[in-house]
Parts: sequence; C-alpha cells; structure tokens
Amino acid sequence: MFVHNLDPLLLEIGPFSIRWYGLLMALAFLCGYFIIKKLAKERKLDVDADTYLIYMILGLLGGARLGEIFFYQNALYYLTNPLKIIAVWEGGLASHGAVLGGIFAHWLYCRRNKIHFYDLADVAVIPIALGASFVRIGNFFNAEIVGRITTVSWAVQYPPSDALRHPSQLYEAFKNLLIFGILWRMRLVATLPRGFLFWAFLVLFSVFRFFVEFFKDYQPGELMVQYGSLTMGQVLSIPLFIVSVAMLWVVWKKK
Repeated sequence: MFVHNLDPLLLEIGPFSIRWYGLLMALAFLCGYFIIKKLAKERKLDVDADTYLIYMILGLLGGARLGEIFFYQNALYYLTNPLKIIAVWEGGLASHGAVLGGIFAHWLYCRRNKIHFYDLADVAVIPIALGASFVRIGNFFNAEIVGRITTVSWAVQYPPSDALRHPSQLYEAFKNLLIFGILWRMRLVATLPRGFLFWAFLVLFSVFRFFVEFFKDYQPGELMVQYGSLTMGQVLSIPLFIVSVAMLWVVWKKK
C-alpha cells in the first residue's frame, strides 16, 4: 500500500508556483518538439517544428478542454459562462477530446504547408504517446482521476479517505509508454504503408483505454447512467476503435 502524500506543488515562492502537472505537461511538449525534429529529418519531411508545436499545443489543449466540457460536464453551464471554457487551470481535460483537437490542428498545419496528412501523422503520434504518459503521471501527483476501490498490495490511499484504490493514473502512464515503444519500433519497418502508424496508434489507444477504464473510478459529472456499467471513456473508445481498425485495413489494402 502507498499513502499518497505527494505535494502537487513542486515550487512556491510568494505568488509564483510551479505544479508537477504543469512541469510534466511542459516536458511532454518539449520532448515532442525534439522527437518531431528527429523523425521529420529521418523521413526527409520539410516541417517547421516550432510552428507545428504551436498548432499542436492549441489543438491538443483546446480539444481536451472541449472534450471535457461536452463529454463529462454540463455543457449548458459553459454556454452561459463562456469564460470558464478557457479556465484550464481549474482542471478538466479529456484525452478523447485531445485526439480530435490534435487531428484537426494537424490537418490544418498540413493543409497550409502542403504536407501529406499521413506523412507527418505517422511521425506525430509517436511523441504524442510519450507525452500522454507524462500527463498521467501529473494526474497522479494531483491525486485526480483516481482508480476504483481494491485490495491489491500496490493500492493507493488518498488521505483523508481510508479507501484503497488502483493507481489507475500509473496504469495509463504505463500503457502510453507501451504504445510509444511499439510505435518507435514499428517506424523502422520500411514496408508499412502511409498512415499505418497513425491508425495503429488510434487502435492501440482505444483498446488499452477501454480496458484501463475498468480500473478507474467514475468521474464527477460522468453520464454513465445512460450506458449501463460502461464509463464515458469506454463509450468513446468503441467507435474510435471501429473506425481506426477499418481505416487501418484501408491503408493496408492500398499498400
């Protein structure tokens, strides 16, 4: 058993503070920047990594915030309080929304810079998987998105509650690292068709996310009552999996 007494604040000097979550998210984008530069050079892609990073930061964070609002919260509240939509510092980011926002931002960058969508997408999903693992570790420091009650020996207790819970944030961090490792190796297979890594990432993401959800507690505001025992994360993962498998087959047939 691990008693969670971790301070979410890394550093605090007067009004200035740095949270572990913010540091880990910044590290995610920083690593993504250098990996994009390396892989773009490896594949001879003319990519301005600085500009692309700005697109992806806006797309991923914007999509994640909107995903939280529309998938997990009362959207009507935010329509009447629009400034709350951009209040990301108050918490609330959804990974499925980040996927949609990231895809849109990626498409926009490729369109404006005349780069084939799949050529850069096959590169971008690799650091995205790595960065997602950093974000989940940040969730663990914040003691948020906690797991379901359990009796396993590695359970986590979040004071003042006495309940022992699965460290579901670390499960997700591990599965994202696993996806990163798989894609990092797959990129070396020269015979893979355009778009294969992109759709493979979404297949792996949806499958692993579906199963990890069994260890996560239901989130505040989650509309799970509409879907029986499935969580919203599982409900969103099902169509994502179906579409991704279908598109994976399509790009493979075009090989």
